[in-house]
Amino acid sequence: MMSPDVIPADTWVELTHDELPIAAIYEWALDPAAGAVVLFSGTVRDHAEHRTGVTQLVYEAYESEVAPRLAGIAAEMRQRWPSVRKAALLHRVGMLGLTESSVVVAASAPHRDAAFEAARFGIDTLKATVPIWKQEHHDAGTDWGLQSQPIAQVPQS
Repeated sequence: MMSPDVIPADTWVELTHDELPIAAIYEWALDPAAGAVVLFSGTVRDHAEHRTGVTQLVYEAYESEVAPRLAGIAAEMRQRWPSVRKAALLHRVGMLGLTESSVVVAASAPHRDAAFEAARFGIDTLKATVPIWKQEHHDAGTDWGLQSQPIAQVPQS
């Protein structure tokens, strides 16, 4: 697998405090050889497991670990689906309100199956392996997200 320290031009990984540029990510993922672009955007919703009245989320991250892990996921996407043309994995930190995007994963490929599968792998692996945590503000108080998972390694094929 490629070293995550060297991020190729066809890979966009980022951790940011800024609003995620959904349209720009989609435009970047376009490629003349790709007939499919799949873009997943995870947004802040008004409820969580056993919690109602969620008003905002605050994301924190082990920042120095995020980009290398995102790059590793992108490399694994390409290893599993070699036809992937472009791969993007971006996550936001800080305070986010309802309907704001907290995470975006995009994959472009010549055919939709590879694009869908690579994007699904990207978001699932990001959620399971990248050290990012969320604090939920809801009608009963403030808690760390119940869906938090222990940090794992990127699965190897």
